[in-house]
Amino acid sequence: MAKNVATPGVYIEEKNAFPNSVAAVPTAVPAFVGYTAKTTRNGASLVNTPVRISSLTEYHNIFGGGFQTTFNIVEANPQQFDFEVGGKNYQVVPERDSRFLMYDSIRLFFANGGSTCYIVSSGGYYREEEAPKAAPAPSTKPGDKGAKPGAKVPEKPAGGKRQVNAISKKALEEALNTLVSEQEVTLLVIPEAVMCEAADCYALQQAMLMQAGQKMKNRFAILDVHSGYEKRSYDANDVITKFREGIGNNNLNFGAAYYPWLYTSVVQKDEISYQNIANADVLEKLLTAEAGEINADAKRAEEAKIEIKKISAADTNAESLDQTLTTISPAYKKVANSVRAQLNILPASAGMAGIYASVDDARGVWKAPANVGYNSVIAPVVKLTNADQEDLNITATGKSVNAIRSFVGEGTVVWGARTLDGNSQDWRYVNVRRTMLYIEESVKNAAKSYVFEPNDNGTWTLIRGMISSFLNDVWRAGGLAGTTADQAYSVDVGLGATMTPQDILDGFMRITVKVAVVRPAEFIVITFQQKMQES
Repeated sequence: MAKNVATPGVYIEEKNAFPNSVAAVPTAVPAFVGYTAKTTRNGASLVNTPVRISSLTEYHNIFGGGFQTTFNIVEANPQQFDFEVGGKNYQVVPERDSRFLMYDSIRLFFANGGSTCYIVSSGGYYREEEAPKAAPAPSTKPGDKGAKPGAKVPEKPAGGKRQVNAISKKALEEALNTLVSEQEVTLLVIPEAVMCEAADCYALQQAMLMQAGQKMKNRFAILDVHSGYEKRSYDANDVITKFREGIGNNNLNFGAAYYPWLYTSVVQKDEISYQNIANADVLEKLLTAEAGEINADAKRAEEAKIEIKKISAADTNAESLDQTLTTISPAYKKVANSVRAQLNILPASAGMAGIYASVDDARGVWKAPANVGYNSVIAPVVKLTNADQEDLNITATGKSVNAIRSFVGEGTVVWGARTLDGNSQDWRYVNVRRTMLYIEESVKNAAKSYVFEPNDNGTWTLIRGMISSFLNDVWRAGGLAGTTADQAYSVDVGLGATMTPQDILDGFMRITVKVAVVRPAEFIVITFQQKMQES
């Protein structure tokens, strides 16, 4: 009724015609934790501060580009080498045992359909508080002069040598813990976890599972296998056996693991130059020797040597010299190809986060993120057979690891959709676990509007109708199984159904929701039988 009706006239009253509705929560908002080029913005620290972004350009503007990983040229045996000069074999090997993966992983994420995500910097590329100035972020506008897919921070900056930061489990875990305050996050990804020692990697992955399944219960962890570039040995040193032993036994249905790592095409040819070689003096010496071998014309050999000497010059245009060396030196071309091939080996988790996002957007969270092609991926590092996948998929411990395989005519595809809790009938499949998280979180948020409302039949009817309407939409979209709504879900709330008089006295409103989540057809069995001729 209108307030204070005392003066003659017309009064307007508006009444709500519709009850509250359940707003669907986002399902694929990953949080990436790792090391970044920039650790400050506008004078404020970015370390251990979740930042929401929605594009690679935004990442460039806030966190900068990638790290310029360096390699050494060393003598190699005849069985494993990259190039030959003067009758000797040489190989290109990383200068450090670990490298920063965050930037390239983010590129793989966006290449596979990723959009909105959170970035948490666990530190910079250097131990000093103030890192060297990064190269300008690459332009993303077509036709922009000098547009490149990745601006790299040099390992040895012009201002003098700085100590490269060691990838630390402690720093990554501290950054991970800051995500407890972010309710929108639904996926956890730490690509650089595999750059830690094996024990630290497993401890960090256990922390991811604990946050997902125990602290928050509204998110899912995507894990990589430590040393996932190695082939399986099926003994005590087997990478999958070690992973299963190290990952623990808690909160397994809140995470999924993927194997093997991938040969990608994220790092482009023009991102590699002689500046990626730490022992540039060795490179210069070998290219000079090669110039004398391959050039019969003394004048051409001398011209080549003049160009090669520019490697050690301080004022050299790196891009121009790189193009020249590629043209005049077969050995240099092989060195650059080897560097690029090694930098393009990446763990699968970031790309999987992008696939989760694209599948959710196209089909819904209830569609298993499997039998889907990988973008910007050439092939898995390890080629798996059906026999290999049998042990990955079904094992006595139940710790399933999803395979990434390559098939003729199909390319690289995700060929597994199980959580780490493979023996559970309830939580075996990734899409079932994530669909339940989606429904639970959506209903939970909607039910908050009824806190402190009268705990009576009127409120129960409103809540029942609100949740049923939401579940009906999910069912019609294909997320719940059943030919009728009654077969797909049920919502119960009320005295004698879900509550006792004591519950009402104690202030409890208990709601029971049952849903029949669709499950993937993991094994399709087709039976053929010959039929007798009838005429």
